[in-house]
Amino acid sequence: MQKDIFYTELNKGLSELSLCLRDEQKEQLFYYYHMVVEKNKVMNLTGITEEREFVIKHIIDSLSIVKCGKPITDMLMGVDNNGKMGSFRLIDIGTGAGMPGVILKIAFPELSVVLFDSLKKRLNFLDEVIAELSLRDITTLHGRAEDMGQDKSYRESFDMAVSRAVARLNVLSEYSLPFVKRDGLFISYKSGEIEEELTEAKNAIGMLGGRVEGDIRFRLPDSDMERSLIYIRKIKSTPASYPRKAGVPSKKPIM
Repeated sequence: MQKDIFYTELNKGLSELSLCLRDEQKEQLFYYYHMVVEKNKVMNLTGITEEREFVIKHIIDSLSIVKCGKPITDMLMGVDNNGKMGSFRLIDIGTGAGMPGVILKIAFPELSVVLFDSLKKRLNFLDEVIAELSLRDITTLHGRAEDMGQDKSYRESFDMAVSRAVARLNVLSEYSLPFVKRDGLFISYKSGEIEEELTEAKNAIGMLGGRVEGDIRFRLPDSDMERSLIYIRKIKSTPASYPRKAGVPSKKPIM
């Protein structure tokens, strides 16, 4: 494992995003990478394990959320609309190996984060990561989005939901928007071509109380990977009938 390659690529990527992290944060990102690679030997977490590729396709991709603009970056930093420090809650839907949730927490320590996934083994690993990196105000949550989105403890209680999960936007919106407060945001990380998904998901987003505020399209540095960030504002409460029962959103997406 070559630390110098990791740091070189990380510094290049952070420079591209105009982000400045402390040495301690960079060390946490490296140790997180090390833990993922080691656990990946016994559990499938990612197909990307080489230093350079991991930094670009996982870490920098996760941090590219800052491309959505200053208001979103301010929220990640814990700054409210009046320029005062606040407490913002973020939920990472289908977090998998902790991306982007763990990476965002390391980069933005003031953020309160919930890592949500349906596979308990992945969350057990993330509990190890949280403990080893001494991260605070970050927890794991096990369950299905269709069930937890109806739970009063979590429904419409987050300022922001994010997801890099592989699902169509209309399905992801039903999984994610019920967790978001009114005037909060859902940000979906997607591949470059999104026109078809945006058109397909327009009705679902509206029915679930959202409105597409914009999309950012870009290429990851030093790669040919086209990426997109779709950000959706929650403008009204999600109807009580959503999300539907487990399995229904993926089998019968809102069209």
